[in-house]
Amino acid sequence: MPRRSWTPPFPLDLGAVLGGLRRGPGDPSFSTEGGIWFAANTPCGPGTLHIRRTDTIEAEAWGDGGGWLLDGLPALLGADDPVDEFVAHHPIIAEARRRRPGLRLGACGRVWDLLFASILEQKVTGTEAFRTWRELGRRFGEPAPGPMRLKVPPTPQRLLGLQDWEWHQCGLDGARRRTLINAAQVAHRLEKAAEMRSRELLEKVPGIGVWTSAEVAQRSWGDPDAVSVGDYHVAKNVTWALTGTPSDDDAMMELLEPYKPQRHRAVMYLESAGMHRPRRAPRFSPRDYRKF
Repeated sequence: MPRRSWTPPFPLDLGAVLGGLRRGPGDPSFSTEGGIWFAANTPCGPGTLHIRRTDTIEAEAWGDGGGWLLDGLPALLGADDPVDEFVAHHPIIAEARRRRPGLRLGACGRVWDLLFASILEQKVTGTEAFRTWRELGRRFGEPAPGPMRLKVPPTPQRLLGLQDWEWHQCGLDGARRRTLINAAQVAHRLEKAAEMRSRELLEKVPGIGVWTSAEVAQRSWGDPDAVSVGDYHVAKNVTWALTGTPSDDDAMMELLEPYKPQRHRAVMYLESAGMHRPRRAPRFSPRDYRKF
């Protein structure tokens, strides 16, 4: 069982940096029991990583991909993040940054697991997306190496072998299913996006647009400028926080223009400060495609 100790030379909020890898409650590939655990597909095969904090960062790994995960530990925890280059242009963002000095963008260096999860989150509520992620992971993910009962997210090959009734039992509608199959068919090529830092490569897949590519870029290579344009909540929350009036994506991007090339980081600071517009309208009711 390989191990690694690493002392970050900067403030680090471990939970906040790694929290973006978790897909809702009951995520079968993620656990916070006795530290942070997650299972992943890597170029070397499946692996499980356990990270905990004592006086330093202690990590241990299992599986064929364990060594690869340990090698990427500093980048995963934000060692390559250019956070020191960020300049706050709004007092509320400056204050959020002051309060959260350990908030950084990590880079996990993988694409498939993140792309898979992000496609499931397209144009549905979080409840729907997380439920489908859980069902697909529990049913078709292989047991993760190591002592925890985690599941490695299903591989592209595994998903391409599913029958229509199996997709339906997991609650996936036709549009997201088609996009997921499109991505699975070229998944080996899409892994180059992390090395190239290319959202455009991901967007060549039918069904993948700027929102999905941004969600992957934020986590895969820690892109500080990848704003989730097209999100139901982000633009309204950002414009409300900075102007007092919720508005659309165009207004958000105009407000964020001074933050290029770190516009996503500005959004991240607002989210960390809990800046969400008041919600007075009825919430969307989650759909369950298993009943259709």
